[in-house]
Amino acid sequence: MAVLRNPVVRALAACSVAVSLGLAQQASAPVAPSAASTGTQQNQPGAVAPLAPTAAGPQAPADASAPQAADSDASTLTIRAFVPEVPLVFTVTDGKGRFVTGLKQSDFGLLDDGRNPDRIISFTQQANLPLRIGILLDTSNSIRSRFQFEQQAATEFLLQVLRPKQDAAFVLGFDVRQDLAQDYTNSIDKLSSAIEKLRPGGGTAFYDAVYTTCRDQMMTVRSNETIRKAIIIVSDGDDNYSRVYEQDAIKECQRAETIVYTISTNISPSKDKGDEVLTRLSEATGGRAFFPTKIEDVARGFQAIQEELRSQYSLRYRPAGLKQDGSFRTIRLVATDQRLHVRARKGYFSPRAPQ
Repeated sequence: MAVLRNPVVRALAACSVAVSLGLAQQASAPVAPSAASTGTQQNQPGAVAPLAPTAAGPQAPADASAPQAADSDASTLTIRAFVPEVPLVFTVTDGKGRFVTGLKQSDFGLLDDGRNPDRIISFTQQANLPLRIGILLDTSNSIRSRFQFEQQAATEFLLQVLRPKQDAAFVLGFDVRQDLAQDYTNSIDKLSSAIEKLRPGGGTAFYDAVYTTCRDQMMTVRSNETIRKAIIIVSDGDDNYSRVYEQDAIKECQRAETIVYTISTNISPSKDKGDEVLTRLSEATGGRAFFPTKIEDVARGFQAIQEELRSQYSLRYRPAGLKQDGSFRTIRLVATDQRLHVRARKGYFSPRAPQ
């Protein structure tokens, strides 16, 4: 069956009704009752209940009484129903910030736009999901003295994380413009060479770089399997040249279903405005911001991201009451054990109906 894709919510073709041209009536297949209609799952706004076990759900049998086309060569019209599914990759930590693995689906509660989901499609701990990673290095004048450490740490990170034939990464440097030094590849040699060729200089268009990267590199990723998309940004978060705003950059990351990790190059004792930007961007997308106390510790930020990528969960569900209007829908995912902290993206944009 062909798959209809949306960058934010994958609309799957759940049913296909073949209708011979010229027939007076359309054949319709029986539809199984939903969990909401049978009362097996409450769907009242605001109440976070433990996630019910995943139901495989038998496929509806073909309707033997449906009229058949007399001529096998006759043209047919295919009608496809819009059935949305939302993928969600998340991380769980304890009170000391340590990653928690081995949890079950029933250990979590989920609200999508204030409502319990119609159905949980799948739940797995997916440390081995394919990765699509972007390395964004700030090459503006403000980080010139620290740039060599950034390059070394980024190269070592890719060397440790990328798996041949499964993962891919790209390298982009930015000041007032973006320089895609290397497009998607799983060749460490090509990625390392691209990182080494970057040179600092110029102002900083931080928001433009994030927005453009998500639009051109992340939203264009297509795969028949679930993948994880992440951007690692090494920057001080300052911006003095962008044409788009902070919220524009955040929304584009959410549309692209991309987790953003940021590593600050500001090593002063106190956080500044740029650090606050890095924090907001990471939290809105389910990522994390790192603030090294000395520039040599940039590598520790990369190491922490590497560990997190190996400790993530994957959830796929069908939201209740989703409308194809392009509106933003919030996601609230919590652990039933209140001592645990769940880090996930804050929401997504619903698809718009075809014109």
